[in-house]
Amino acid sequence: MADRELNHELPRLPAVAPEEEAYRFLTDVMRGTVAEPGGREVSVGDRLKACSGLMKLYESGLQAAAGAGERERALARASERIGRLIGPAFAGVLGDVLVHGHTHYDLAGGRGSMKSSFVSLSVVYLLLLEPDAHALVLRKVANTMRDSVYAQYLWAVEKLGLTDCFECRTSPMELELKPTGQKILFRGADDPLKLKSVKVPFGAIRVTHFEEKDQFAGREEIRAVLQSTMRGAGSFWNFESYNPPRSRDNWANLDSASERPDRLCHRSTYLDAPRAWLGEQFLLEAENLKRADERAYRHEYLGEAVGSGGSVFENLEIREITDEEIRRFDRIYQGVDWGWFPDPYAFVRLHYDPARETVVLLDERVETRAGNEETANWILQRGYNDACTVCDSAEPKSVADYRACGVNAREAVKGPGSVEYGLKWLQKRKIVIDPRRTPRAFREFTDYEFEKDRNGRWVSGYPDANNHTIDAVRYALERVIRSYRSNA
Repeated sequence: MADRELNHELPRLPAVAPEEEAYRFLTDVMRGTVAEPGGREVSVGDRLKACSGLMKLYESGLQAAAGAGERERALARASERIGRLIGPAFAGVLGDVLVHGHTHYDLAGGRGSMKSSFVSLSVVYLLLLEPDAHALVLRKVANTMRDSVYAQYLWAVEKLGLTDCFECRTSPMELELKPTGQKILFRGADDPLKLKSVKVPFGAIRVTHFEEKDQFAGREEIRAVLQSTMRGAGSFWNFESYNPPRSRDNWANLDSASERPDRLCHRSTYLDAPRAWLGEQFLLEAENLKRADERAYRHEYLGEAVGSGGSVFENLEIREITDEEIRRFDRIYQGVDWGWFPDPYAFVRLHYDPARETVVLLDERVETRAGNEETANWILQRGYNDACTVCDSAEPKSVADYRACGVNAREAVKGPGSVEYGLKWLQKRKIVIDPRRTPRAFREFTDYEFEKDRNGRWVSGYPDANNHTIDAVRYALERVIRSYRSNA
């Protein structure tokens, strides 16, 4: 057999030939019943190549059939379970999702409201129903995903009985449905370049989930992502879940209140969940908070925007701050607002990024009847003497006590208008707060609102109440703030 015959190129298949046509074509080549261009007979080499091509088509057909069968079995398993997992409050929403009654689903609620569980179950189930669809799950910051939304989706896969059907990866973070190769991708919106480079091996990203919607910069940031994913033919589903922020004027609350015909808005609370799902301790904590602070209960557990709409700080980003983030911070500032009783002592440690104009609160100590020596030793024991602690100058003796204990401390430099200018300066910066690390600062910054007069009109000026950690933050950044003021 000549080398020319073995290396000769096989006659080209018609473009995008269906599988049946490809089978017929290769069979004809193998039999020698198709003539090459110019009327020459098909070579032996071409016949061998055609035989190999037929075998590959046959094998891929078997694999596709096996994958389809496995997917059908997984779908049957999930279909039998999902109705028992979503909770009665979401039965109607699931029905709407399955008939594609809407494209956008806005799901708001407080703690234990089952919204995140519902979305994760729905997204996994949609992939089983739509074999060419992939999903993209997003949070504002990527390094908060593994222990939050990624873990939530692992829970959904396990509860639907699909653990053996998914391959779970953390680098890159994704879940792959093994029978079909469909993927659930997890990405952070803090890296737009990585978002733009997201690609899927086939089909399209037709399902998106924005977890903690209120942490995104606004509707514009979400819209920019959707403009990249919602392309081409077919149906799309977009889920946005969040705990409503305190302020009624927060963009997320205003956005959910606006009507659009292709969006379904749903609100739920822990009261909609079966008691056994939440556990007695969860319910006890909710009732304790209701008795101690009804306003906080309404916000945290009922998901109500309890603010008056006059929030001083509209630039808050409430999210988890990881240890990994903190290890990278190199611009540390600390401040103290003196107090005894009933006003508390307040210490705040923070990081300030001037390039991004972002303040990140790292730690706090807030308590009444705490002596200077006690709090000074706490600062030293925590290893917080690596930064100067700027203190309220109203108590020079307390500052002297700190220095005597070995704390690197100094008095804040005050002056006419320093309070107003400092608060206005903070209003123009993003302030990142993790409620678990700085719970008192979280309450003060989110509750700090302008006052109204007897006629219900807003009063200019900042209220001097329940602002102890806010003052500590001002003192910590006093030198930075003064540098801006002197250059103004």
